[in-house]
Amino acid sequence: MTDMLSRPGARDGGSHQAPGPGSELSAPTKPVLVAAVVGAGACLLTGLLTCAAVAVVGWLAATFGGASGAVRAGATVWLVAHKAGATLGGGAITIAPLGLTLFLGWCLYRGGRFTARVSAADRTKDLLTAALVFSVAYGLGALIIALLTSDGAVKVSPLSAFLGAVSLAIVAGTAGILVESGAAEDLADATPDGLRDAVPAAAAAILAILGAASVLYGVLLAIHFSRVTGMLELLDAGVVGSVVLFAICLVLLPNVVLYVVAFLAGPGFQLGVGTTIAPTGVDVGNLPALPLLAAVPEDGATPTYLLVLTALVPLLAGVIAGLVVARRGLAAPDAEALGWDAFALRGGMAALLGAAGLLVLMLVSGGSAGPGRMAEIGIPAALPAAGVLGAGMAIGAAVTAGVLAARRPADEGTDPER
Repeated sequence: MTDMLSRPGARDGGSHQAPGPGSELSAPTKPVLVAAVVGAGACLLTGLLTCAAVAVVGWLAATFGGASGAVRAGATVWLVAHKAGATLGGGAITIAPLGLTLFLGWCLYRGGRFTARVSAADRTKDLLTAALVFSVAYGLGALIIALLTSDGAVKVSPLSAFLGAVSLAIVAGTAGILVESGAAEDLADATPDGLRDAVPAAAAAILAILGAASVLYGVLLAIHFSRVTGMLELLDAGVVGSVVLFAICLVLLPNVVLYVVAFLAGPGFQLGVGTTIAPTGVDVGNLPALPLLAAVPEDGATPTYLLVLTALVPLLAGVIAGLVVARRGLAAPDAEALGWDAFALRGGMAALLGAAGLLVLMLVSGGSAGPGRMAEIGIPAALPAAGVLGAGMAIGAAVTAGVLAARRPADEGTDPER
């Protein structure tokens, strides 16, 4: 791994030339440990202050509670965004608002880049140290916050807070460190060509499915827009309360989009114990007065076009993945040595990676939102849903990549059968 991440004169003990008389002096660097702790602390404060600010705004619109309780509530939401379980009133709250989780991940990514830039970490050992210290420092901060915010009514598991924060910091923070230091480029250069083509193709397929789910959700929300206005009139939250309500809907929007993805896959999702929202039928009953849920179809049979979308969307996403595979593969220097079957295999690999990515997203999108009926929310059949999506994407990607490779112009001296 040391050799893989090495650059001449840059990483792993390479010689550095002294700056010439006319060159600019580089900015002074900080020790790796200091830079990692400062970067993690900055991310910690950014996320906490953002959540606390929204909670205080909500407290200003309310007629009960105190400012300290609002700050504690904001810190609890920040912890839950890391998938840290909280208990409230005999029920558990484990569903992470993925919109907030994405924001925290972006902060950690920027914090990782800051750590690598300030410390000028260049050797493999320094990069690993920076990632480890950054993640552990962030996790310890979450553990302390969990201990400070837990009271008689709300309790957050310090261990789950630590593990959730460390996991997110490892993924996002390490990505920032690798990108800023240049190690990500070295890793990409060392990756086999087939996998290097399959990863961006899988990302394109995931984005295509998420985009289709977002469009479908927007259409359904527009169809049932009268429900949205009715809920807003019923809540009568006022200007400040409406801002808080909008923030709540915004951070929960990625969860809902992933639920629509499961809907398109066929197995569907649930918004409570014993409920079902799937193309084959809807049985949900009464829902909380949250405008975000106004797009949920009424109980009974669903329109036929939704059943058609369950077959078309994965295939179209696979076609997009196949186009990416073919475009990148045909532009490679060794493209003439690859037959159509190699391109089809790369398309299938991209579909497998895309299905795995969607499976992870669907698994983290659910959880419990309280006691009783709200104890089960999310996608109980996430694995079958990912399997259905992966099968559709594999067909579309393999066929598209293979056909494009087979129809490429044959050069002189090459075998037209390849």
